[in-house]
Amino acid sequence: MGFLYGLSAHTMWGFIPLYFRTLASVSPFVIVCHRVVWSALCMGIVVSARREWGPLLPMARQPRNLRLLMAGAVLIGANWLLFIYSVSTHQLLQASLGYFINPLLSVALGMIFLRERLRGGQWLAVSIAALAVVNMSLRGHGFPWLAVSLAGSFGFYGLVRKKVDVNSLHGLLIESALLVPAAAVALMLLPSTGVSAGTWGLLSLSGIVTAVPLLCFGAALRRLQLSTMGFLQYVGPTLQFLVASVLFKEPLDKTKLSSFILCWLAIAVYIADSLINRRPQILADEPE
Repeated sequence: MGFLYGLSAHTMWGFIPLYFRTLASVSPFVIVCHRVVWSALCMGIVVSARREWGPLLPMARQPRNLRLLMAGAVLIGANWLLFIYSVSTHQLLQASLGYFINPLLSVALGMIFLRERLRGGQWLAVSIAALAVVNMSLRGHGFPWLAVSLAGSFGFYGLVRKKVDVNSLHGLLIESALLVPAAAVALMLLPSTGVSAGTWGLLSLSGIVTAVPLLCFGAALRRLQLSTMGFLQYVGPTLQFLVASVLFKEPLDKTKLSSFILCWLAIAVYIADSLINRRPQILADEPE
């Protein structure tokens, strides 16, 4: 059952670009503002239904936790905006590359900020991933800022969340709630004319789209070994790669393909090193 929960979560994250593509007529910033508001509401209902406010509120009252969660809120908000922007501007392939790179970037961030020592295999994997970025920069159409920004924002988000003892649902609820005032003001000030009732309905589903895979992810995390979750985290970017290239028909030239191949090679080295040393892979908290 745990594997089914994990596979369901990452499959939903893999196909989430299809939902955002239906909102192509709406500004990515407006979509993010709606996602913040509806996510806070939806996850608040879930927490109330599960009667989990008791352990959540004391943790949220600690100034240190609030500062860290505010930093996490800014980072996850930026990550959501970049991802939705990638879908609306037909750059989902770059987003997919960014999420493939993310676990390897997290390893590098752990070395820099947490003073974690890297094994030889990890150094090799991070170096190959860096080569993938250099390849796209020199042989493609410039630096892949979108892929690197997505990987960077989510990597630093994971780094911040390591400092707070809170589960994914509670953490994202607090982070969304911290962003609600700014999002609500933005929605009141931004023009909303020309938005159909159907579009409003789709925007209101953003909370469910955010909460359901997160709940599945949390259920899987409680039931599965970290090594299994480590493998499952590549399902999402793989499906995004297929959605971009097969359904959205984004051009996949030789330069992009070679960068993806380098990235897949880096992941293979990383997984092999984890298996040989019997260490769990770095896990992302809440992709997309």
